[in-house]
Order: sequence, then structure tokens, then C-alpha cells
Amino acid sequence: MMVRPKLIDRRLALPGVERAAESGRITARLKGLLADPAGGVIGFYWPIRGEYDPRALMRELHAAGVRLALPVVVGKAQPLIFRPWHPGAKMARGVWDIPVPAGGDQVEPATLVVPLVGFDAESYRLGYGGGFYDRTIAAMALRPRTIGVGFACGRLSTIHPQPYDMRMDLIVTGEDG
Repeated sequence: MMVRPKLIDRRLALPGVERAAESGRITARLKGLLADPAGGVIGFYWPIRGEYDPRALMRELHAAGVRLALPVVVGKAQPLIFRPWHPGAKMARGVWDIPVPAGGDQVEPATLVVPLVGFDAESYRLGYGGGFYDRTIAAMALRPRTIGVGFACGRLSTIHPQPYDMRMDLIVTGEDG
């Protein structure tokens, strides 16, 4: 699908002022949605390729007592696993050189904050095409609350969802806040 590279280029080309403003609105909205530490582990992601950067929010949530986790790719076409993360956690280079927790027992997040390349009005997300999050959500014993996060420039009329595509419970962009 040729739309992915175009959306990534559009995201990377966001002017710094616009990126900062939209990121601030995304962070504010996520704070409101994730403020309750009684909701179990929250799975985040380590940002790549111009994605919204949740790391400052992750540090703030950790300081408030929220348990956090990051995904780890265990194999091609396999569901992700999640390991606990906290500021200062020992990290290793994972697939595509994305930092991942170097150790720790696998945890199952109650909420997943999922990066997106594109999204549509039906709350379907377009990722990088590997299907990792779709497989992960489908394989989880209890379906987590899913929040797709990205910049408004990724909005599409439809992603043309396939039967295996998992709809997000909510999409958060800087337009939302």
C-alpha cells in the first residue's frame, strides 16, 4: 500500500511548532484518559520515524504510581509481548533497533497506547504493515482498552480494513483536544 510512505513523509515534514502544539494536545488528552492508576498496566511504545513521543508522559505516569510496559517483538508474524518499563530500566536494542526492556517477566496490559501511521473515522489504524498489534490484541486473554495515537495528518477516509484489522476503542490526535 503506497499510502504508508506518504503518511510517514507527511508526519516527518510537520513543522516543529505544529508538532509541539499537537503533541501537547495529545499529551493533555492522554493524561485525562490514563490518570487512574487502578486500571492495571498500560502498554506504551518507544517512538520511531516521527511518531508522537509519549516518553515524558510515561515518566510522569510512572511517578504517579502507574505501572507501564513496552512491547517486544519475539518473531515475525508473532504477537508482541510486553515487559515492565520504568525510567532508568535497562534497555536493549530490539528489532529495527527500537529500544526494549532488557528483561523482566511478561505482563499483559489492561490498556494499550498504540502508535499509528494512519487512521479513519471508524477507529481503524494503519500501522507499518507487520500486523504486530492486530495479532497481539487478538491473542490477548482479555481484550485491553486500545487507544490509537498519532498526528492528525494521518487521517484517511478509510484504511480499507481487513477482517484481521482490530478497531481501536479510541483514536487520539492533536485535533481532539
